Amino acid sequence: MASLLRTKNFLFIETESGDFDWWKEIDESEQWQQGIFYTLCASYALVSMIALVQLFRIQFRVPEYGWTTQKVFHLMNFIVNGLRAILFGFYRSVFLIKSKALEMVLLDLPGLLFFSTYTLLVLFWAEIYHQARSLPIDKLRPAYYIINGLVYFTQISIWISIRLSQSPIAIEVAKLFFSVVSFFAALGFLIYGGRLFFLLRRFPIESRGRQKKLNEVGFVTGVCCTCFLIRCLVVALSALDKDADLDVLNHPILNLSYYMAKIIPSALVLFILRKLPPRRVSDNYQPIK
Repeated sequence: MASLLRTKNFLFIETESGDFDWWKEIDESEQWQQGIFYTLCASYALVSMIALVQLFRIQFRVPEYGWTTQKVFHLMNFIVNGLRAILFGFYRSVFLIKSKALEMVLLDLPGLLFFSTYTLLVLFWAEIYHQARSLPIDKLRPAYYIINGLVYFTQISIWISIRLSQSPIAIEVAKLFFSVVSFFAALGFLIYGGRLFFLLRRFPIESRGRQKKLNEVGFVTGVCCTCFLIRCLVVALSALDKDADLDVLNHPILNLSYYMAKIIPSALVLFILRKLPPRRVSDNYQPIK
């Protein structure tokens, strides 16, 4: 027999199994699935276009510079969020792919690119910190490439294993690997974001732009660290509990909660880092004396 659960403003019907009927109805409703996944599609498309617009603004401001870290960061944001938008736009075709390996490639590839995009920001901060402390920076960029290369190589190996064996254990390993990668990304933000934050705090209070940069580094560190930790915990839970699986069609509420917890931080970071680089003064310019 179903039991009633009352709150101040709502009345929920709870079955003997402990599941709420309204949750099941949403999960099984095609209208809700369509609305939630198309909402995610529109949200990711919006953030993708914001990143592209910001990339164009930077290019028009300083066209003489090549592919700086700032430009690459916004380009990768455009690609990552654009891929997510496409996947959610064709959500039914993606989630109903018969080949589990191909489905995981489509769903995990944006996650890998997301990792590369935001660890690029960690690299940028690490270079600033090392330069400020007069430490060598020549090994930082190769370390970034090596770490990303190892992550991609491991993930591709897992995809091949899933394709060949079709083992549920390999699928769990793939999710746990993503969880571990997310944890270390959060750790990277905590280490170098924290170091840069405390370095800026030691600057004189009257230093120009000190407080603005302090807020920028502090907010971005907090947002990105929280985002990757949430990703770490949720992906680990989905690997251990099938009822929390994100890569299925009939868990739209979990998908909405999880992906909104990623897209909102991405939008916040783009907003915080919206400042354009200063215009380059022409070499022929002579100040009036």
